Amino acid sequence: MTYSVAIAGASGYAGGEVLRLLADHPEFEVRTVTAHSNAGQRLVDVQPHLRSYGNLVLQDTTAEILSGHDVVFLALPHGSSGALAAQLSAETLVIDCGADHRLEDKEDWDAFYGGEFNSAWTYGIPELPLSSGSQRDYLVGTKRIAAPGCNASAISLAIAPGVKADLIEAVDIVSVLSVGPSGAGKSLKVNLLASEIMGSASAYSVGGTHRHTPEIEQNLRKAGAAEVSVSMTPVLVPMARGILATTTARVKPGVTLEKLHAAWSAAYANEPFVQVLPLGEFPRTADTLGANTCLMGLALDENAGRVVVISALDNLTKGTAGAAIQSANIALGIEETTGLTMNGVAP
Repeated sequence: MTYSVAIAGASGYAGGEVLRLLADHPEFEVRTVTAHSNAGQRLVDVQPHLRSYGNLVLQDTTAEILSGHDVVFLALPHGSSGALAAQLSAETLVIDCGADHRLEDKEDWDAFYGGEFNSAWTYGIPELPLSSGSQRDYLVGTKRIAAPGCNASAISLAIAPGVKADLIEAVDIVSVLSVGPSGAGKSLKVNLLASEIMGSASAYSVGGTHRHTPEIEQNLRKAGAAEVSVSMTPVLVPMARGILATTTARVKPGVTLEKLHAAWSAAYANEPFVQVLPLGEFPRTADTLGANTCLMGLALDENAGRVVVISALDNLTKGTAGAAIQSANIALGIEETTGLTMNGVAP
């Protein structure tokens, strides 16, 4: 079966990555692409790497233009999806790549985002371990999907197995992430200019202010944490795309490295896109470039009594577009790996 697809925000990084992946999807046919300031231009003039879409012209982003498709991907700035999605048919599968429908608690939304609060949709990390089962179970048949935040994916996937297996303390989780600037979107910002980034690294959203913090804590509560606190500090580094997260948590008494590695390996044993490396091995962001994979390696800092999880993913693929398409596949009953790859690009 062929599903007709529209992509709102097709001129941006997230929208462009959705398009790149869907170009090889045998059951999704992209018929409509929309934008705001770029409306009226050919898609290939804005996204010149997407040569297979040479016949598409960017249209205005309106509910009228998006309506009538089987599947709609919303790759819009935060705060732009809620009102637009409310005008689309309940029978349309809508995937929001922004933050508008990720959080369940209005107080969290008000504290970290502000503006109108929209109800939470089915969360789009299929592999996320829950206290019972995985998030995949909730995606089957849903019509509304909230794709995850990229940093939230890197940290949640890295530490949730320890929460579910009751091997760590969830009240003292610390993560420092090296992040490429594409995660901030395509709009021009002085701090994202090449002359500002090259040869430098700089922390941002320091002191518990990053917007993905409540999303991570929400995920870990679903994994079984009665109480949870996460301190995350992202660091902007000079690579176009990718996240390398170093996440640590206190282990419970008597927990060994072998027990930790066994729990993480069991959590992702049947997952094609989330892989735990053998002991002593740790991933690089380069190993995930362009792939729908999250790779991770574990160590135990015995002196500090903390597990150390190094996780790597491509923020535009597994962190956003790949997770959105994988979740859409599950919702529609398509084999979830369809149109996606676990092979990266090297060098």
